Amino acid sequence: MDPTSPEVQAELTRRHKAAATTVVGLMVATVLLSIVAFLSKPYLREQANPPLEFALQIVILVLGLGAVIWRRTKLATMRLQDIVGLAGPSGLLKALEKTTLQIALLGAGIALAGFIGTLAMGSEGYTYWAGVIALVVFLYSYPRKSFWRRVLDWFTKPPDEAPTT
Repeated sequence: MDPTSPEVQAELTRRHKAAATTVVGLMVATVLLSIVAFLSKPYLREQANPPLEFALQIVILVLGLGAVIWRRTKLATMRLQDIVGLAGPSGLLKALEKTTLQIALLGAGIALAGFIGTLAMGSEGYTYWAGVIALVVFLYSYPRKSFWRRVLDWFTKPPDEAPTT
């Protein structure tokens, strides 16, 4: 199927919009968690818990690095070539959307872990710094339509027409 066909372009637009809306929604939810943490400040009692704090930092580190590794693995050239070979442009767009959403969910996990840390240890700072890290992951995973178009063009062109870099 031709990547410039109206069906493929309509699917590109639809899948991109769905992924972008989800990522933006999770960004807004992360900011709302920070607002809730700020407003709950008078109701929280700060309690030191070094093992829990260390575990929280490890969880956030693993999720943050996991997001980078997951994206690089799922968007590897050989994998995308195989997807196009088996499922065509539609399968490629589905893989791009799915990977974007998976990475965004890792970012949401980071924000949620920070909020749970705030509730458990009584300091809203955990939500703030986890929220900042989550926002970085969201920005990293945000689907740029131009990137999706380039990937679609690159992997669906016949070998003799493929652009060289």
